[in-house]
Parts: sequence; C-alpha cells; structure tokens
Amino acid sequence: MKHTGDYRRLFFACWPDQAVRRELIERRGLIQGLSRRQVPDHNLHLTLLFLGNQPAESVDEIQGVASEISCQSFDLVLDRFGWFPGARVAWLGGPAPPAALALVADLTAAMHRLGLIFDGRAFHPHVTLFRQVAARPAFPQPPQLDWPIHEFALIESIPSAPYQVLRKWCVV
Repeated sequence: MKHTGDYRRLFFACWPDQAVRRELIERRGLIQGLSRRQVPDHNLHLTLLFLGNQPAESVDEIQGVASEISCQSFDLVLDRFGWFPGARVAWLGGPAPPAALALVADLTAAMHRLGLIFDGRAFHPHVTLFRQVAARPAFPQPPQLDWPIHEFALIESIPSAPYQVLRKWCVV
C-alpha cells in the first residue's frame, strides 16, 4: 500500500450501548482508587484488534474489507478483574467465546490481506478500566456482566478527545 502522509490511530472494538456502559461503570466503581488514570466513561470498550497508526488513505479500504466479514452474534461474559503488569492496566474481562475468536481471526486475516502492519497479539477479552496501576491489586469478585454482542466498530483514537466511532457493522 502506497502512503502519502497522515496517519490515523485505529482499532476494531465492541462498543457498549448505554445499558452495558452503565454496568461497566458500576463494576469499575468496585475497584475505585487504583489510579488517577481512570478510563473515561465515554471511552469504555472491548478491543477486538488494535491496528495502531495506519495511513489515513487506508481507512476506506479497511472499512471495505470489514464490510465483507460475516460473523455470528455472541454473548460476552465479563466476570473477573485483572491486571496486565507490562501495560499497567486494570481490567474487567472473561473467557473468549468461539464467535469472538472467529471475528478477530477474520479481521486479522482481512487486515493482513491489505498489507497493514500492526501488533497481532492474542485476543483476551477485557475492558480497560484504569491505566498506570503500579502494582497488582487485590480484586473483589465482580458481579457477572452479560454483554450481548450484535455489532462491532472501527474506532479512531485522537489524543485528548473521546474515541470516534467511524463505522459499525452488524453481526448476524
């Protein structure tokens, strides 16, 4: 892919509706005070595939190939808190349903076909709640959150601004 200039920081995600967002905020409240870097309410999401900085002119192509992906809806169960020491983030997560793994695999393959270069780390379903968490906290057991997934989205991360939903796709 030939590149001419600007970059956009992109990722595919499951974007919560207002009811699920309220549930995420409620559970984040159970571990309040871990860090001053709480993820803003409007940015809470579950990343499927992080693309990072991509050429601005590739956005239409990315959306085009994502439109060709067919996947099943699935229920995501978020039932535990956790901590990634390298990233220093606290999260709410759960097991990966087969349909979620298939969606991530299809998105990854489609982005590779476009020739995009990105960090293809393994998918571990989680919603980041706090950043800059210095040490592993003692977590309570959260109430289970059942999140029915009927769509996925392409999101743009713009510094010092809410994440921008560029486009959503329904799953069947």
